[in-house]
Amino acid sequence: MSGVPQRTLLLWCPDWPVLAAEIVDGVPATDPVVVLHANRVIACSERARAEGIRRGLRRREAQGRCPHLTVVDHDPGRDVRAFEPVVAAVEEVVAGVEVIRPGACATAARGPSRYLGGEEAAAERIVEHVAQSCAVESQAGIADGVFAAGLAAREGRIVAPGGTREFLAARPVEALGRPALADLLRRLGVRTLGEFAALPAGDVLARFGFDGALAHRLAGGRDDRPLAVRQPPADLTVTADYDEPVDRVDAAAFAARMLAERLHERLAGYGLACTRLGIEAVTAHGQELHRVWRHDGLLTAAAIADRVRWQLDGWLSGSNGRGGTRPARPTAGIVRLRLVPDGVLAQAGLQPGLWGETGEERERAHRALSRVQGILGPEAVVTAVLGGGRSPADQVRLVPWGDERAPARPGPPPLPPVGAAPGAASAPVVVPAGGGAGRRAGRGRAVAEPPWPGRIPPPAPAVVLPTPLPADVRDAAGEPVVVSARLAVSAAPARLTVGDGRPVEITGWAGPWPVDERWWAPAEARRRARFQVSLADGAALLLAVEGGMWLVEAIYD
Repeated sequence: MSGVPQRTLLLWCPDWPVLAAEIVDGVPATDPVVVLHANRVIACSERARAEGIRRGLRRREAQGRCPHLTVVDHDPGRDVRAFEPVVAAVEEVVAGVEVIRPGACATAARGPSRYLGGEEAAAERIVEHVAQSCAVESQAGIADGVFAAGLAAREGRIVAPGGTREFLAARPVEALGRPALADLLRRLGVRTLGEFAALPAGDVLARFGFDGALAHRLAGGRDDRPLAVRQPPADLTVTADYDEPVDRVDAAAFAARMLAERLHERLAGYGLACTRLGIEAVTAHGQELHRVWRHDGLLTAAAIADRVRWQLDGWLSGSNGRGGTRPARPTAGIVRLRLVPDGVLAQAGLQPGLWGETGEERERAHRALSRVQGILGPEAVVTAVLGGGRSPADQVRLVPWGDERAPARPGPPPLPPVGAAPGAASAPVVVPAGGGAGRRAGRGRAVAEPPWPGRIPPPAPAVVLPTPLPADVRDAAGEPVVVSARLAVSAAPARLTVGDGRPVEITGWAGPWPVDERWWAPAEARRRARFQVSLADGAALLLAVEGGMWLVEAIYD
């Protein structure tokens, strides 16, 4: 831990979740707006505060105080995305910025103050530059340490060097941002940070634990860690401008080779390699073209050149698609070509294959499928990703080839192919987009995953029907089989009729497995039960009954 707090300049943007909602979603911050998390207000606009709304209020109480209130759900990703331009604007003035949280960033005050003519001049310059560049109002504070600078920023103050302890002494214990600790301190008679800081450090550690000891250091004007500043990323993009527009595939291939070698050399200079490549082109008429290529290995100079050449070929030649349609060709030749390494990693961070190579067959498959995507688009080739869910249809998600293979719901991790080296990425089965009567549901070893009540036990069905087929299930007496609300089956299923087909005898069945989903939302609630049945003709089906109607959802091998 740092013994002497560093002189810190902190920039704070008030009500940032509300401003982020205005920047990203267009919600006017001048209206009464609140941002909710766990049904409680975590941020509100100035108009909302004028109506008596405060942080911590429940949604119903806030709407009772202001009936025309605009409610926005908390989205941490939205807050981060909206704050990135503000951080970039600060980095244009000073170097080495640390993001404390969305809406607040800090930097060492020594450098900016010496360069810009003093701490007050530096704070004014940064606030003014953020306002001009991002149209965002902010306040700056300077003190010894990040914690004290954050409190000073809320008042727009510059605390004199050595005066941080006195500045903090009169603050209430709620300023620590630990509600449980503040409530306990209040009940013990400790109401200010000065009173808390006066307690012996050993007694605080023994009574309140490690988190209480950290809060005790903050109350005394000592930070728990120094600034961890963010370094601006290196510019790895390469661009080529052409006096004569490139409208022939052979000329485009030569341009792609030269630009790919420049990109590879620049990445190698930083010890990096590319895994995801963005290709951007601008025509003589100002038309902008963009495509992103993904590769789960390291893209060499030749591999980069091949993908750029394939993409330019797809743009310039306008090859016929599968359905006979011809993609629109650019309105003119290409005058600017830009390669953006969208995904990079350390060059030594990829494990080679068993014999030193990633595999000739795998590379050929990548080249072929990537070229198809370059001509027909990224959605032309998709792969299946296993995940969690209650029904077989929920457990399989189709993603474009080369995209992030993340399941839509928590589930088991992807399994490597049989015979693959340890740590090798899994080789997915390629599924034609929109083709076939069903989807293949993958099966693998049982691994730990989150529970899904009502999930069908293994084995998994082989084919999941995109549209369930209507069916009729009857007992031995010819009466329809029904399932009550208490999951009581009226009689043992004896015969099954699918659509307009002939009845088939049911030789075995298991179930029901009930599913009661989204019962708290009446418009989206679904209640059904599933059965596994085996038929006399050797087939095995997965049936579901919902609202008294029987459906065939999947087919077993």
